[in-house]
Amino acid sequence: MAQIFPKWVDRIPSLAGLVVFAAVCGVVGFFWYFGSPWWTDVGYRPRQPVPFSHKLHAGDLGMDCRYCHSQVEQSVHANIPAIATCMNCHSQVLKESPKLLPIREAAASGKPVQWVRVHELPDYAYFDHSAHLRAGVSCFSCHGNIPQEEVVTLRKPLSMSWCLDCHRNPDPHLRPVSEITNLNWEPPADFDRFVREWKQVKRINPPTNCSACHR
Repeated sequence: MAQIFPKWVDRIPSLAGLVVFAAVCGVVGFFWYFGSPWWTDVGYRPRQPVPFSHKLHAGDLGMDCRYCHSQVEQSVHANIPAIATCMNCHSQVLKESPKLLPIREAAASGKPVQWVRVHELPDYAYFDHSAHLRAGVSCFSCHGNIPQEEVVTLRKPLSMSWCLDCHRNPDPHLRPVSEITNLNWEPPADFDRFVREWKQVKRINPPTNCSACHR
């Protein structure tokens, strides 16, 4: 019996399978990348009601993070500075500046300025700032080099996998507690020895089970 179809037809199922496989990988890869917090969240920099410059205050003037975020070492949350903290300086410095009008109005009325939160975790995720700072994890690890930023920008995805990466290998993020707000700190030559000793002293063993962050 004569062959009805040419031989190249035999390759169609294999080619079709490869096309389907490539299409599925493409769709999965598209949503894996463009649906991840690295794409959807990182780079977020909302406009604030007052153009506060961290570069000026924490960078050029050298103000410690804890002057404004005064409860960060004792509290779960890094508190937004009270208006009284702003007025400690601005009752004398630039006290007529139109940019600071919302601050002066808030001080007079007692109503807080409606700052827009940049680093925000979902309600179902528990994160304790004080515990991390006591362990020697710097502000830099999560927030980046804030003293170099005119406008605060989300630099890290704050996703579960990103947190777990640190919990599984915390060593690169550890430093002396005295240096946690020194965002220009550089690890010394004997950093590995420091980490070994520090983890023993502080008994650092970050949990990776679900209940650590979902309570």
